Amino acid sequence: MTLEADIVVAAQGWLGTPYQHQASLKQVGCDCLGLLRGVWREVKGDEPEMAPPYAPRWNDAAKSDLLLEMAERNFCRKAKDEPIEVADILLFRYRQHLPTRHVAIAISNDRFIHAYAGRGVVVNGFSAWWQRHLVGRYGWIEPSTDKIIR
Repeated sequence: MTLEADIVVAAQGWLGTPYQHQASLKQVGCDCLGLLRGVWREVKGDEPEMAPPYAPRWNDAAKSDLLLEMAERNFCRKAKDEPIEVADILLFRYRQHLPTRHVAIAISNDRFIHAYAGRGVVVNGFSAWWQRHLVGRYGWIEPSTDKIIR
């Protein structure tokens, strides 16, 4: 299988996992970042860094954008005009003036897997609402030192 197929299979294995803030245990509990961390462990091995503590609320107005900073360090940023591809990591902001607070994994060009409070890990369609709030896409290839966008 390809890396992308392995990522989708791993992410699908988390479907139904209950939501639990800052957790990352398949079928026990996770949040959106915990889902990404768990899929990383299944596909790539040890996590490259531990996530710092973060607020459970999407509307937290902290000045730093820890999720975006972690994505920049550990994944390969993709150009905004490229179509969404299977296994892309999708980052979202719920409001323009707020930091990035949600992450998902694309399983097709119009569907993704993510975790959120009250639902746990589910599949969603890439509706107009989600498209408006998308702020970044990343590939699983480790970033190069010169930050080339592929």
